[in-house]
Amino acid sequence: MTLEELADLKTPWCLRVAATLRIADHLAGGPRDVAELAVAARCDADSLHRVLGHLVGKGVFEQPAPGRFALNDAARPLREPPVQIGLDLDGIGGRLADAWGTTLSAVRTGQCAYAERFGMSFWDDLAAHPAIAAAFDDLMGSVGHGTPDPEVLVGGDWSAIRTVVDVGGGTGALLAEILRAHPGVHGTLVDLPPTVARAAPVFEAAGVADRVTVVGRSFFDPLPPGADLYVLKSVLNDWADREALAVLQRCADAVSPSGRIAILGGVAPDGTGHGGVAEDLIVARGLGGKPRTIERFRGLAHGVGLAVAATGRQPSGRFVVECRRIAA
Repeated sequence: MTLEELADLKTPWCLRVAATLRIADHLAGGPRDVAELAVAARCDADSLHRVLGHLVGKGVFEQPAPGRFALNDAARPLREPPVQIGLDLDGIGGRLADAWGTTLSAVRTGQCAYAERFGMSFWDDLAAHPAIAAAFDDLMGSVGHGTPDPEVLVGGDWSAIRTVVDVGGGTGALLAEILRAHPGVHGTLVDLPPTVARAAPVFEAAGVADRVTVVGRSFFDPLPPGADLYVLKSVLNDWADREALAVLQRCADAVSPSGRIAILGGVAPDGTGHGGVAEDLIVARGLGGKPRTIERFRGLAHGVGLAVAATGRQPSGRFVVECRRIAA
């Protein structure tokens, strides 16, 4: 692949435009002329023709006749909800795409530069735009990642677990699966009030609503105390060390003396790299977080009175770190 191809911005932006305008949905019933498509998508026909013509040249969509377009195998994923959410320029997809423009500042300074583009931090931006926040929750939850793997413990021994707190658990997709897999367990979901307000249908669909307590608060505030297990899935990787330590401290303060804290995401085995360079760049430019090796994480955990008790992988392959309080 040439440098020109690697630096191409036309194709990714044309894909995002097609996704935002739901062109694949409009073609689901069969080929359509571009003028008809433009009416359905509420856009300019000439400009849409150029966008789709470029994508056809890249193998996305087909043009069976001049000015007439159709779906092909490469374009059909544009009808899938997680793809639409992730590419939609009117929603969270637009925020994540525009944030790439701050990468140079992030590299020069080593700091999150999201506010340079949007005037506020990522999390404040979500708080100010509830619809975008809801799309982000969907992208991070089961819509974007499928059914979560409920086996969050190394070794899978749940005999000592009766209560679980899912810290920063979004709308409860993971907690719902944990409770469905372990009928004797009661769960508590902790996330910001607008997020947990959307959790009830998730728990009802899983048939576990009678075993869930929902707490609308920041995980930087005190957590519900005394549970046997606190789960941090895709939380620590979103934050720099200071904030990550604060979240770990809240878990350490809350967990029962014999309890555990399970971390999924943001920690990688030594010598294996992290979640991927592209993923690391996404986190750094948008959220200010960073990946950590297990040795680096051990140091952070020790600073708040926690020790790494076990490491392993979920059946899905995701790396898991379990922590316990350091004995006095």
